[in-house]
Amino acid sequence: TYYVSLPKGFNPFEISQIMAIEQSTGTWIPVPGESPEVRKKHVAKVVGVYEVPDNEVMLPEDNWRNYIIQIAFPYENIGSRLSLLFTAVVGNISMAGKIKLLDLRFPKKYVSGFKGPKFGIEGVRRVLGVYDRPLLNNMIKPCTGFPADLGAKLAYEAARGGVDIVKDDELLGNVSFNTVEERITKYMEAIDKANEEKGEKTLYAVNISDDLPDVLENADKAVELGANCLLVNYLACGFPVLRALAEDESIKVPIMAHMDCAGVYYVSPFSGIRSTLILGKLPRIAGADIVVYPAPYGKAPFLEEKYLEIAKTLRYPFYHIKPAFPMPSGGITPSMVPRLIERLGIDFVVAAGGAIHAHQDGPAAGARAFRAAIDAALQGYSDLRKYAEENNIPELLKALQL
Repeated sequence: TYYVSLPKGFNPFEISQIMAIEQSTGTWIPVPGESPEVRKKHVAKVVGVYEVPDNEVMLPEDNWRNYIIQIAFPYENIGSRLSLLFTAVVGNISMAGKIKLLDLRFPKKYVSGFKGPKFGIEGVRRVLGVYDRPLLNNMIKPCTGFPADLGAKLAYEAARGGVDIVKDDELLGNVSFNTVEERITKYMEAIDKANEEKGEKTLYAVNISDDLPDVLENADKAVELGANCLLVNYLACGFPVLRALAEDESIKVPIMAHMDCAGVYYVSPFSGIRSTLILGKLPRIAGADIVVYPAPYGKAPFLEEKYLEIAKTLRYPFYHIKPAFPMPSGGITPSMVPRLIERLGIDFVVAAGGAIHAHQDGPAAGARAFRAAIDAALQGYSDLRKYAEENNIPELLKALQL
């Protein structure tokens, strides 16, 4: 389903046919090999052309008319592949002006070729033993430029304070000053120590993002060294990489997919790919257990209705594909937690970075402030200050003042 904006005088029925032919069997001029037999089996078909608004008696005053166009693509052209899917449904027409891909409806035959998330919401909860609240994630800050020893110290403090997941920032890869091997060894030792102290389990999502084949080698190395969660920048590395990681039987840990580069696809209202696809349906089918995406309450400009729709897309029934955790992110503070829970329920991950590490009493106190905010919201408190005062929680009071 596409949104297409055309100048007056352009025939949308002809344009939609050109789109269908361009993205399947043909080109700009008839060629001998595009026989009736080839077209019958392999050409894409226009199934709907609707003007929005639906002008009946007068044309708009400006020079543009807007349409919703639906095109059906033969499964045989694509198979259960994400690279060919992108090539067909986005492909060359992405350079043709005001065309935006709004949605993709998949038949069971297509989706049956995918395994989806290994763990999903239920599986990640089972690993952590947490069933009755949102999970709490912390991104180590600063983002990059520090040695593994400092990161391990910060990971220990965050985990000790009650964080369920500690993740690398997406900007920290397998770099010379802080390698994947160093981080896993030192961070996991620090997190194991914190787990013993708090009596809870913490996942560490190590960023394995890299060029091929290194990203796959990083994943194997991480699992061998005892990593219990992986992070991949799925748009920078590519959907097929995310799928390969998720469907690799030797990788028996949850996978977190980070949204970096997503704005290139969805920010324009006239072109690109709608955020619900690029941040919801596609990473889920490719196998992400947790998907990091923008929250509208922090530093990222994002509409609340889109962020809610993405959460639904990650969690609604979808053939055999398990639901994945939404992880709204970007400048989240404890004061936003009641709103998050009100809108999303409990099946999501609270993503906190700077708000934990900037706490004046350190990351452990910052994490405790978030856990207190979660408890308060689940008990029906909208006034976190009142909850902190009634229950004598100075960490939350100080966080609210920051």
